[in-house]
Amino acid sequence: MFTSRAEFRLSLRADNADQRLTPLGIQTGCVSDLRKDLFLEKMEKINKSKAMLESKTFTPKNLLEIGVVANQDGSRRNGYELLALQQVDFEALIRLEPKWSEIDYQSRQQLEKDALYSNYIARQNRDVEVLRRDEAHLIPAEFEYDGLEGLSNELKTKLNQVRPANLAQAGRIDGMTPAALSLILVRIRHGKQEKTA
Repeated sequence: MFTSRAEFRLSLRADNADQRLTPLGIQTGCVSDLRKDLFLEKMEKINKSKAMLESKTFTPKNLLEIGVVANQDGSRRNGYELLALQQVDFEALIRLEPKWSEIDYQSRQQLEKDALYSNYIARQNRDVEVLRRDEAHLIPAEFEYDGLEGLSNELKTKLNQVRPANLAQAGRIDGMTPAALSLILVRIRHGKQEKTA
């Protein structure tokens, strides 16, 4: 399976494969007791470390004191939110809160990756939720997929062959992504606005 064809591909990363799949393996009974214990210990460390990061907040002024330039909006951000900023790594966090040096290396690595993707995943989830609300949205029979920039030629061909009646049907086409469905929805709405104008 190509991750580019997956609906939630931002969540499908090599660094979190064990977090996504080991619980399923535990449920089905195909994970050894040793592997299960190691996984649960790892997750406990990560969750505890994340809770530590989320327990303390900092102002943009605090960040300036350690050489990190952030939006001077006065908003306080916790340690985990700060990790989502490209210029902030664990070394910077430790300068803000020395007790975070107790966090083990593996947890640091995972939290840095999770935090970096967290905003993108949240946006992806919002987009998917909007699409789910709009699944019943009808696609006009004469809809022109070929003129839609941003769709791959492969998807254009499939859409022209299938001619889905609504977004739900379009979403079931092999290789369809939330981004492609969003493009179709925007074009449909734009077409309706032109007709009413």
